[in-house]
Amino acid sequence: MNYKLLGRTGIRVSQLCFGTMSFGGDADAAMSGQMYVACRDAGINFFDTADQYSGGRSEEILGELMRGHRDDLVVATKCFNPTGTDRNARGGSRRHISRAVEASLRRLGTDRVEVLFLHQMDLDTPQEETLRAMEDLVRAGKVLYPALSNHSAWMTQRAMDIQERQGWARLQVIEPMYNLVKRQAEVEILPMAQANGVAVIPYSPAAGGLLSGKYSDSSAQGRIATNKMYAQRYGESWMHEVAVKFSTFCKERNYHPVSLAVAWVGSHPAVTAPIIGARNVEQLQASLDSVKIDMTADLREEIGALSRTPPPATDRSEEAKAPGK
Repeated sequence: MNYKLLGRTGIRVSQLCFGTMSFGGDADAAMSGQMYVACRDAGINFFDTADQYSGGRSEEILGELMRGHRDDLVVATKCFNPTGTDRNARGGSRRHISRAVEASLRRLGTDRVEVLFLHQMDLDTPQEETLRAMEDLVRAGKVLYPALSNHSAWMTQRAMDIQERQGWARLQVIEPMYNLVKRQAEVEILPMAQANGVAVIPYSPAAGGLLSGKYSDSSAQGRIATNKMYAQRYGESWMHEVAVKFSTFCKERNYHPVSLAVAWVGSHPAVTAPIIGARNVEQLQASLDSVKIDMTADLREEIGALSRTPPPATDRSEEAKAPGK
């Protein structure tokens, strides 16, 4: 396991981050514990959770597992999505963020989280309001580094401009979706992060299991088959065609498709650590094995050619191929 700097924080995190979305849901406490041990044995020191995962149970289980060695870990959590029936128990308001973080700290059994993500963009709350709430938590020592998940490049850049203007702690991490069939982040999000020295921890590197190869069987069960959100996210026919080509490529080269999918995401120069996840230890192993793959520039290009490369931000794709440019 290699370790990389997390943005401009000066701290080093493992090249893989483990996402605990399955804790308390697809994985019970016992299986969650086994996966946690497997991650720690592999050298992972970076864990990502959210207050919404399994109704808060994910944070509780992670808190129990990290007891006794909390200071060895870098922990990220998120707020924004509904955490109760109250109409104000959601969003990016100062009121909700402050209450959500206090609840997360209790569930995690810790006095701070290294990274706090706003889980989604809040179109109803001024960005200054949200960022001030994060700044208050940073000054109180309850959050070390503010972060954004699922935000556009322009909103992320605007947030950093506000923070710089106000003299507030800057964003250090972003969490976009990125994989072989979801490459929009390559257009502006990843270049923006590189230009600002912001860490990137992409989620869904195996495209919700689409790139695992199992969906070539029409009877396969998984999130894409059983979850409407994932079915819609990865429902376009060309995505499934890419998945078939990728599966064939992996068989011909003797790669596990999940290992190669994770390694491909992690090889982008802007990426700090792909977020891996699993329902059990057996499933987890393929993601852990991604660090063993030598992802050369040629191999990355071959894999990328299996999918659609998004056009540049200007949409002048013909100029990108012009001689001497």
